Amino acid sequence: MNDKPKLTPRQQEIFELIQRAIARTGAPPTRAEIAAELGFRSANAAEEHLQALARKGVIELLGGTSRGIRLKAGTLRTVNETRKKVPAADAMPFSMTLPGLEQLVLPLVGRVAAGHPILAQEHIEQSYAVEPSLFAKRPDYLLRVRGMSMKDAGILDGDLLAVARAREARNGQIVVARLGDEVTVKRFKRTPQGIELLPENPDFEPILVSPDHPDFELEGLAVGLIRNQPLM
Repeated sequence: MNDKPKLTPRQQEIFELIQRAIARTGAPPTRAEIAAELGFRSANAAEEHLQALARKGVIELLGGTSRGIRLKAGTLRTVNETRKKVPAADAMPFSMTLPGLEQLVLPLVGRVAAGHPILAQEHIEQSYAVEPSLFAKRPDYLLRVRGMSMKDAGILDGDLLAVARAREARNGQIVVARLGDEVTVKRFKRTPQGIELLPENPDFEPILVSPDHPDFELEGLAVGLIRNQPLM
């Protein structure tokens, strides 16, 4: 049975614009950007359509930030609460779909040990089934956000960031990067002097990475965001 909310053509257009922005940069658009893209006279017109989308349950609006728009995962659920430790060769592939359901099963990565691959078995806390339609680009895993350095991009402590593995990024994209024993979420910027990892919170300083930094590695690109709501 199809219980997805029915959107008007304009609402569908805005919803797809939000998805494209997240896929391109890792963050949703501002009201002003939506208005400019769709030819609205003011950001207030964009706000009215966003409120309608929120009432229909396809997005969530957060106060206090210009990019406070989140896609909602109505079918987000835990596949296995306590994941058994099994040899990597015997583990079920996470790209599989559940029988009879158009869903992705993604591993949730917790804290990452220095020098270990981000998807090493010991880093995976549990797995979630999510709707592929939430993401314009297929993610490979979910990362639990720690801290508030990206709050002005609508990324808050405890959120689940959907990440597609990548070794290259364009300026302006939100990335997951490793610096030694720390995995961080920041906005990417390449300069002649090296790489800058930029926060979206004025209380935090940019991280400057020299071209010959031995411990820097790009782990992936942000392609979506899910609020970690209590599961029913």
